Amino acid sequence: MPCYNEAARLPTQEIRRWLIAHPDFGFLLINDGSTDRTGPMIRALANDLPDRCAAIDLPRNQGKAEAVRHGLRALLVRSPETIGYFDADLATPLDELPRLLAALRAAPDCDLLLGSRVRLLGHDIRRRAARHYLGRCFATAASVCLGLAVYDTQCGAKLMRVGPWIGPLLADPFHSRWVFDVELIARYLQQVRRCPRWPEGPCGIVELPLLCWTHRRGSKVGPMDFLRAVLELWRITRLYPRPRR
Repeated sequence: MPCYNEAARLPTQEIRRWLIAHPDFGFLLINDGSTDRTGPMIRALANDLPDRCAAIDLPRNQGKAEAVRHGLRALLVRSPETIGYFDADLATPLDELPRLLAALRAAPDCDLLLGSRVRLLGHDIRRRAARHYLGRCFATAASVCLGLAVYDTQCGAKLMRVGPWIGPLLADPFHSRWVFDVELIARYLQQVRRCPRWPEGPCGIVELPLLCWTHRRGSKVGPMDFLRAVLELWRITRLYPRPRR
């Protein structure tokens, strides 16, 4: 769970209660060089639940991409079956985690499970209209660049089945600061597309529509970041070209 200046938004007591009620889960919170009280808050939570929660302080702000990569690599040392990352503002409620994990375990060919913010009847997805439509434009472009019919690359709720593929995936820093999720998928596809099962078999990625997602105030993403994201998407396309079939 990457955290940068989240002192006003990080619901530590909610996280604490949820972890106590769900013994199959543990959290690693990454303080990405925050200048507010985020560091002391996550360390206090880790000290309160040392067997279920840990905290890491990065000496300076390196961006969400590097905070996530650093955290995932730290988790691999513990030899877990499943790892993933989750936004600290809990726009995706913690109660979605058991659903995500169950879906990953139920799909033996799935290595990477993406939470997806799809507006469906019976689902409570609350996004600002402008972000929703900009997000749809970006998702369409990302889908074309990846050669993959993915609906939502940017939702901050993803799980990964630990296997030999995951070490190389996280070995190098991401080139993208804003859309590293797309780069993560592109790196994975580079490996999968070398395998005999591609393109006839499953690609190893599954999307699960979330039952609930709520936009939170205080997002670090501004209007200009959409333009940066488009430029980074173009760069990812150059770095990870789709193979010819």
